[in-house]
Parts: sequence; C-alpha cells; structure tokens
Amino acid sequence: MIRLFAFQTSILFGIPTVIASYIGRPKLELDTPALCIDLGLMEGNIRRMAEFLRRLGKSWRPHAKCHKTPAVALKEIAAGAIGVTVAKVSEAEVMAAAGIRDILIANMIVGQPKWERLAALCGCADPIVACDHFAQIEPLAAICARNGVTCRVIIEMNIGLDRVGTRPGRDTLDLALAVSKLNGIEFAGIMGYEGHLLRIENANEKRRQISDAMAVLAECADKLRRDGLRCDIVSAGGTGSYQISAECPGITELQCGGGIFADPFYLQGCNVSGLDSALTVLATVVSRPTLDRAVLDSGRKTLNPDVQLPIVKGWPDATIKRLSAEHCELTLGPQSQNLKIGDKVELIVGYADFTTPLHDHFFGFRGERLEVVWPILGRGKLQ
Repeated sequence: MIRLFAFQTSILFGIPTVIASYIGRPKLELDTPALCIDLGLMEGNIRRMAEFLRRLGKSWRPHAKCHKTPAVALKEIAAGAIGVTVAKVSEAEVMAAAGIRDILIANMIVGQPKWERLAALCGCADPIVACDHFAQIEPLAAICARNGVTCRVIIEMNIGLDRVGTRPGRDTLDLALAVSKLNGIEFAGIMGYEGHLLRIENANEKRRQISDAMAVLAECADKLRRDGLRCDIVSAGGTGSYQISAECPGITELQCGGGIFADPFYLQGCNVSGLDSALTVLATVVSRPTLDRAVLDSGRKTLNPDVQLPIVKGWPDATIKRLSAEHCELTLGPQSQNLKIGDKVELIVGYADFTTPLHDHFFGFRGERLEVVWPILGRGKLQ
C-alpha cells in the first residue's frame, strides 16, 4: 500500500511552517538548494556603503533588484538610505506596503493599468517615476490630477549606455519644460546610468570615462536650474561604478544596491573593493561519477550563471564546469576530491540580480545558525 504524506502548507508570518521550523538550527541541517545570506557580512556591506556615501555628502537610494525584499530595504534605510529604487510599479507597491514611502521607479511606465496603479500609489507613498518622452507622462498627469494626487517625475538621460534616455542638451530641456507645466506632476530632476563603463579594466581610464559621463549629468542639471526649473535630484551610480561616481560633483544620490551582497561580478568584474560576498546557495552533492567530478542539486533553475559564474566557497581547487537545468557539475582538484554524496557545498552567487528571482525565500544566517527567513515578496512582480 502506498501512503501519501501531505506537505505542511500552513503559514507562519508568511513563511511555511516547515521552513520556519529550521530557524535556530545549523546551516548544514537546511534542506537544499537554499539561498543564504550571511547577515553579518551583508550588514557590514550596508554600513560601509552608507558611511562612504555619507562622507561624500551623497544620498543613498539603493536599487532593490538584487534582493526584492522589504526587510532588506528597511535595513538599508535604518543605516541611512533615503528610500529605495525599483524597476516596476508592482515592486513599488510591495515596498510601500512595508511602510517605505520614498521610492524611485527607475524605468519608463506605460499603459493605462500601470498609470492608474501609480496614481493610487501616490496616495500612500511618495514615488518618483522616470521618463524620456512626453507620451509616458501626459496620461499619468491626467490620471493623477483627476485623483487629486501629485507624482514626482525625473528624466532619464542617455549618457552613453544607448538603451533609453533623452539626448543631453535641448531634448532634455524641452521635455523638462513640458513636464513641469503638467498638473498632477512635479518635475524633480534627472538621472543617468553609466552601466556601459562598469567593466573597464584600466582603473585610470574607467575613472576618466565615468567622470566624463557624470559631468554630462551635472552640466545638464545646471542648465535646467539656470532656465528656472528645480532639479533637486541628480541620480546615478550603479554598484560597479559607485566608488567613482560618488566622488563626482553635481551628483546628489546613488542607486548602487548590489554591493550589499558584493557579488563576484562586482568584486572581480568591476574591481569594486572593500566589500565581502554575502550571498550563497547551499547545495548538496548528489552524484560522484568520477574522481574529479561531483554533481550538485543546484542548476540553472537555482543559479543564473550568465553574467558571472558562481564560485565554490571553501574549496579553492573546485570549479564549476557546467550548469544544466537541475545539475551543477564541479571539476575537483586534489583537495576537494574527498567530497562525497550527501555533503553540503556553498556556492557564492555570481550575480544576485538574476538569481534572487528564482527563489521564494532568503535564509539569513548569523554565523552558522539560521536567524531569519525572509519571503522574497518582490519575486514575480513584473508589471
């Protein structure tokens, strides 16, 4: 006779009780795969980033795309961040529901349903939305005016990434003048993203090009002010460039968020310094086909390798050979060839932004003990 065992589906504070039951237990008792935060390292990164920007007189509005979790955003705000940056209206709604008011939606928002939701959000929070064309803002203004609310707007400028954004100069000024005349809208400033410059290997050349890009933003802000417009916000600075962008005059705030996890993409690919990798996937060895090969239960449905491969933590002679849907194949050196079926292995996440959305929860560890489980409430918020 086959017995079927029902999975425990009751919920405790938004967490299935079967998962909550792990709180207080050692890391190696956790079922795998599991997305794990070293809380001490993450909190140290948050503190160092906040202090660095504070010393330079810049505000910090960290992007949430690496964590999508209000509990983490609230830690950043407690350390000195002025708010949070997101990419979608639905992500902003998640943050607002947690009591976060100052929310930058660093993206173009288009379509009646989204404009209606954004206007509704203005009733309980103070969002900012980016634009690069009047057609994105005129309908939003009408909806906001009808609902008796005001939405802040910033213009995204193209400073070299060639993705979205107005051309610096006359195009940006004309759009700012047009937006500033709309009822239901408050023109608040400009932003730009120097994402095309993050991986320049030569440090002096990287600094020069980022400084030039930031100068374009600062000069445009000065021009807007001379023409009688308020331009309180000049926003830029991803994690891969923030240590340079923050030193540039005229920039008022930085959006760098990924530094809280300090992925290898930033530390190795962008040469960011002074931060510690805090995000890992705990995996289990499920097969040992040969002496120099081990297979883990964590493939592409657990880890996204496209931007940067994960790193095997604690086993410097073990490297990732291949990830398929459910399997991660390791090539083992002499030190790691003792790994056996059932052993747990941690993989340092190469790039959190593409890995976090694959998971439902973060498991937060203080040392080797599970302290907290956070639902990733922004997961799947694509509209």
